[in-house]
Amino acid sequence: MRPVVARKCLGQYRVGMSSSPLALAALASVAVPDLDVYDVLRSTHADADFDVAVVVDSTGKRWTVRAAKRQAADEALAVELDLLGRLADEVDTGVLTFDVPRPAGTATTEDGRKVVVYAQIRGVRLNLAAVEPGPHLAASLGKALGQIHEISTSVIDHTGVITDTAEEHRARRLAELDAAAATSMLPPTLAQRWEEKLEDVTWWRFEPTVVHGSLAQNRVITSEESVVGIVHWADARVADPADDLAWLTAAAPADTRESIMEAYHATRREIRDPHLLDRALLASEMALARWLVHGVRTEDAAIVEDARGMLSDLVALVEGDPELP
Repeated sequence: MRPVVARKCLGQYRVGMSSSPLALAALASVAVPDLDVYDVLRSTHADADFDVAVVVDSTGKRWTVRAAKRQAADEALAVELDLLGRLADEVDTGVLTFDVPRPAGTATTEDGRKVVVYAQIRGVRLNLAAVEPGPHLAASLGKALGQIHEISTSVIDHTGVITDTAEEHRARRLAELDAAAATSMLPPTLAQRWEEKLEDVTWWRFEPTVVHGSLAQNRVITSEESVVGIVHWADARVADPADDLAWLTAAAPADTRESIMEAYHATRREIRDPHLLDRALLASEMALARWLVHGVRTEDAAIVEDARGMLSDLVALVEGDPELP
């Protein structure tokens, strides 16, 4: 393994709408002048909005480098920077018992996009399938989720994040259903199922909270049976807390989910919401509709085919068990 002379590389790589790991490493050395780049690794967490690389310094410490690919993502990154500073204060005062990414520096690409460098939180990504029910990691995860939803909404005032009332959130879901139906590829069974749930106003009497917005197991960092960090806050907003639980309803074994939710409810001060997991399951199902619409709008046949396949699987599951909880 040989050192990467990042500063010299900066002039050799034009950073366009998609940035190579080496170009990101060069920008990281600009953002954090004392960062001695030794190696660069391609990250598996790049997506349609962000280029991501992992930089290893001469001490072995790892840093994440993120660059927005387009204007909307660049604006979201600026909002996230402000939010992370406020969340770090919540960590430092003990409101949150897990850490959040702490920006160490920023730089700008040739075309004006923002690049942010964070020291990685030490630990491993959560493997939900390996989480056992009980008072250890499952309980720590439930506690962390509850703490997110207990953050005062005043913490994110004036950051520019979306703030929805319960009715506005339901209207967003109805709009998503309409968009999926307009593709003519949404199975009627699911369209009817979702419409019934969205029209049942008793489901939608909830108190909006701060939510992470895109929680999944690769956003959660663990160490020694505890959650030690939660990353990727670009989609944070004030909305339905059920959205942050959707991935659990879709993937966690029932007994593990029960342990997680027991710790979650013990952390929350709000009166228990009887339809919290109902809406979480609905959100996990409707994520397939959003994936379908995304594929149609971007004219990506592979995504459309993938979404239609998963929707068909869901139809088979629903029709096989009409009382699916």
